[in-house]
Amino acid sequence: MDATQFIDRIRTDNDTALSRLGSSKALYADTDGDMDDDTVLAAAADAEHHAAVTYQQWADSEDTDAVADAFAETAAEERDHYERVSGKLDEHEPGETVPAIQQYLRDLDDTVERLGGFVGRTIAAEKSKEQFTGYFVGEADPQTAQLFRDVGGDLDPQLERASELLESVCEEDAEEEWERAAEAASGAIQEAYDAYTESLESMGVNPKPVC
Repeated sequence: MDATQFIDRIRTDNDTALSRLGSSKALYADTDGDMDDDTVLAAAADAEHHAAVTYQQWADSEDTDAVADAFAETAAEERDHYERVSGKLDEHEPGETVPAIQQYLRDLDDTVERLGGFVGRTIAAEKSKEQFTGYFVGEADPQTAQLFRDVGGDLDPQLERASELLESVCEEDAEEEWERAAEAASGAIQEAYDAYTESLESMGVNPKPVC
């Protein structure tokens, strides 16, 4: 397996969850149904903050220098995202509740699994960035919509960074290593999807699309 095949597999294996995480209901779930500009921005800022903390923790505890450097670079990007998003608010203190996907990632302590989780989180984040962008397009706020496009622009390089590192740490024929990475990637996406489902159900909303 190579990196391209791996990413394609993760997208395919999690197609249903990713489709729903990319629906308009996902933003409703992220804000507990409180769909005003400040609440949406605060939810986005919280997500960036907790992602930065996760990647920095990984960087500080990773033994492989190239991987540690990649995690540190990603942590810096996420801190920048937080500053840019929270800068749209009069003031913001990150929420103490760690999102389910970040708690899942922080429990990973193996390099291969962390890189798999990195891929999964990045793929899931693509969906959330699309929803934040769409929200502010709908609110006729092109500057904030562009902010989220710009923030989302870092996701492709992050995904490339993660996948290239996976190729370097997984032996070409080491199916077991690729499987562990895939399990971690899908696990991260599933955590995000489970949180989405639980949030909507707690508000009496059907998390599944109505056809």
